Amino acid sequence: MDINKLRQDIVELLHGRPNTPMTAQEISKALKLHGQAGKKIQKWLNQLVVSGQIVRIRDNKFAVGEPADLITGKVDIVRSGTGFLTETGGPDIIIPATELNTALPGDRVVVRLDAQAKDKRRSGSVIRILERSRHDIVGTLKTTGKFYYVVPIDVSYSQDFYIPDPKGGKVGDRVVIRFTDWQNRHVSPEAEVVEVLGPADKPSLDTITIIRHFGFKEEFSTPVMREVERASALMNQPGPRLDLRGRFILTIDPLTARDFDDALSIERDKAGNRVLGVHIADVGHFVRKGSACDLEAKERGNSVYLGDKVIPMFPEQLSNGICSLRPNEDRLTFSAFITLDNFGKVLNRSFAKTIIRSKLRLTYEQAFAVLKHGPHKVKAEAEGQSSDFRISQEAVSALKELNALAQQLRSRRFANYALDLDVPECEIVIGPDGRMTGIRIVENDISHQLVEECMVLANEAVAAEVTTRGLTGIHRIHEPPRRDKIDDLSMQLMDMGLRPGDLHHRSNLSAFLKSVQGNPLAYHIRVAVLRSMNRAVYSEKPEGHYGLAKKFYGHFTSPIRRYPDLVLHRQLAYLMSRGQETEVQQKVPYEREEIAAISMFSSSTEQNAAQAERALLEIKKYRYLDQNMKAKKVRTYDAVVVTVTNFGMFVEIIDLQLQGLIHISDISSDFVKFNRGRKCLEAGKTIYKMGTKVKVIVTGVDFDKRRIDFKMEVSPRKQGNR
Repeated sequence: MDINKLRQDIVELLHGRPNTPMTAQEISKALKLHGQAGKKIQKWLNQLVVSGQIVRIRDNKFAVGEPADLITGKVDIVRSGTGFLTETGGPDIIIPATELNTALPGDRVVVRLDAQAKDKRRSGSVIRILERSRHDIVGTLKTTGKFYYVVPIDVSYSQDFYIPDPKGGKVGDRVVIRFTDWQNRHVSPEAEVVEVLGPADKPSLDTITIIRHFGFKEEFSTPVMREVERASALMNQPGPRLDLRGRFILTIDPLTARDFDDALSIERDKAGNRVLGVHIADVGHFVRKGSACDLEAKERGNSVYLGDKVIPMFPEQLSNGICSLRPNEDRLTFSAFITLDNFGKVLNRSFAKTIIRSKLRLTYEQAFAVLKHGPHKVKAEAEGQSSDFRISQEAVSALKELNALAQQLRSRRFANYALDLDVPECEIVIGPDGRMTGIRIVENDISHQLVEECMVLANEAVAAEVTTRGLTGIHRIHEPPRRDKIDDLSMQLMDMGLRPGDLHHRSNLSAFLKSVQGNPLAYHIRVAVLRSMNRAVYSEKPEGHYGLAKKFYGHFTSPIRRYPDLVLHRQLAYLMSRGQETEVQQKVPYEREEIAAISMFSSSTEQNAAQAERALLEIKKYRYLDQNMKAKKVRTYDAVVVTVTNFGMFVEIIDLQLQGLIHISDISSDFVKFNRGRKCLEAGKTIYKMGTKVKVIVTGVDFDKRRIDFKMEVSPRKQGNR
């Protein structure tokens, strides 16, 4: 029996009777199901309910959702307590905090749509919990004196959890809890303690806190490790390869990187055209599809970077060993060669299995120094570089030519209305005790742009090759934003005092982003635009990338840390082998259905990793401010006003990218008035509005509530008047 066809028949049956809900027995009779099929009908109906294709209503009857004003999806909850129903196949549905019933973040639920909603966006109420989210929750153990409860570190949980037994945990400890029951929204949900991590005020526990909360696996199984031990022997069985060990090839990576999965080369052909070589670790040579190592990587989806700790997709013997393109060592690679004319137009693309020997490992800082100041300014800083480290003239020439090409590619991309959404990345410096000791702002300078543009070009070339030759690839797609999101964005930008114009066209949006460079609110403008965009995801459909302005796009350049890249490697390798004479007829590695499933799952694991990385960063930043305040280290921070209200203004510390409140009473010794029409605060002749730069001092930090209080720095002249 074809189960998928049967499920489709059930859905079509209910669609044909939109006003007549049916019981399981009635559905079984209508479809003439007998024997085992008749017995399993309830199981299949439950699966269709969980997937959101049908809904269960009163008297255990089933129907399609929309005619009954019912819709199924996953609940996301934001800090304000408002919920959003996602994964509905359409726009998200707002669920007011009072209408969430007993839903928790990540639960699959049935929502009844509000027919009376006057807002243009649909809203509704949770009427049934279909499936609880499976993951454990990490929080801080507290007590009222009569009973214990846990405050989750994730602020999307607006409820504390009642704990009947602390299981050895002490008040103030970080604990891992598992949800057990919640029947009534007017009382707290219940949970049990499954692990005690230790004191919440111990910085060294922050990383394990995030690992437990997001459910990451740290260890690899014995079968995986056995395969990895045998994999090194495959280095001596390279198969037919183009030998590039005599070419000048280099890598550019962060200072702390250990997994170098991409390398670059640039040459001229006989016609004088540039040939860019992008050489990627050939992970597929060492990891066979369906092996224990492959299945583990597929389940992980990607590597996770948590400050000073990496949870790799592959064991380090692979990711940092035989697959890492270390200098002066032979490595097996999968190379893309793109030929471009002097105007940056692509003339040709080709691909080959290769063997390389990287001649030089540079950090981004070193590459930047060469390009900006010359090789004499470069110092040894990366592992393995001796004190007499020098940059050869060959390396300087290659870097300059790569940079010239990258800037040309970048200009062509923006001329095609790509969106400049780069925002400075915030990197924290962590001491041996787990405390944050400082922060680095990583700008998207020319060294980063050099690597980025080369990788984008290679990713585009591979996606185009696979698609135009009729094979299903795993694509990185970015859909255009919804009209209502752009309308909301325009209103937000006008509140900032800007005149954005019609942003529904990408050309206008691209021009607007270019026009705000240098604006004090440039970072916040870009963040606002990013939030209005759809997330880039993986898909079996070649639907293009809106932000990059690309018709075809995929991920090919990081198979050590992203599983979709490995999938694309295998599809491309199959294309290259097709038509060649081999003893065994090659079978396409992935059919469309499997790629669709991998795409959906990998998009989910990627989002989970990104949330974890942000969560750890936030914990460290709050702890950093708190430890400085408790040590009475009074520090003044440069900040910018981002929101103005009648009770004060919210400002953001520029370096830390953290927001907090300055209460209206802490703004000035002068009388402060809120001007609603101009959306500003007036203190005598001083005006505070969005974009105003101020200097602030931290006065309070509350991590549980994610609240920071500031006051204005007081100049000596004004101090006596306060």
